[in-house]
Amino acid sequence: MRHDPASAAIVIMLRSLKMYGMAQAASDLMEQGSPAFEAAVPIISQLLKAETAEREVRSIAYQIKAARFPTYKDLTGFDFASSEANEALVRQLHHCEFIDNADNVVLVGGPGTGKTHLATALGVQAVEHHRKKVRFFSTVELVNALEKEKALGKTGQITERLVRSDLVILDELGYLPFSASGGALLFHLLSKLYERASVAITTNLSFSEWAGVLGDAKMTTALLDRLTHHYHIVETGNDSFRFKASAAATKRRKEKTKNLTTA
Repeated sequence: MRHDPASAAIVIMLRSLKMYGMAQAASDLMEQGSPAFEAAVPIISQLLKAETAEREVRSIAYQIKAARFPTYKDLTGFDFASSEANEALVRQLHHCEFIDNADNVVLVGGPGTGKTHLATALGVQAVEHHRKKVRFFSTVELVNALEKEKALGKTGQITERLVRSDLVILDELGYLPFSASGGALLFHLLSKLYERASVAITTNLSFSEWAGVLGDAKMTTALLDRLTHHYHIVETGNDSFRFKASAAATKRRKEKTKNLTTA
């Protein structure tokens, strides 16, 4: 018996929504050529599309919350004109193909140059448009959590959760020091993530300075070998956005005062 495409689509939607009993019933009605079912196809289809859309919205909202971004950021709010970041590269990364390849991203630059904004925007894009699982951490907070986990005799639980992620963002590597044992735990975590999940790291340090943070030169070399095997580097420069904005505002105030004085 030839099946109506719209009826077949309803069965597919029901299965995708895991309504298996209803899917089987709909399939049976379709096989029977039920006139009542055929007449109801348009409204059933509309209802299922609405349910699918609602579940999608809820799923995205849940994943955004689970990612624990410090704030919501996207590329529309980033001022490339004031940044040294390579816009073409950033927009290429924004397609999130690097995540499919388990590539890594290192965003390096001075404080206030937009590293965290860009890293967050990549994560938000990955969740909202590519349905990826993302987790955002302050690097120091992650290291503290790893050390606490070890002290409680639960080593490995955080790692096991993160290897199921698609993208792990580590923010502000190098801004605050942590212990040698913490560095070793971070190394172990990143080694487990190697070629299983993408890692995006924001830092104010050049690679040659990482050993000072991780506390062991050989371990740092091994880590960088893994991290930079498949990676992209985004350099944001050293001139702070906030400093530029403050300086520009100060200049405008001085010019305004000067104009009022000479008027």
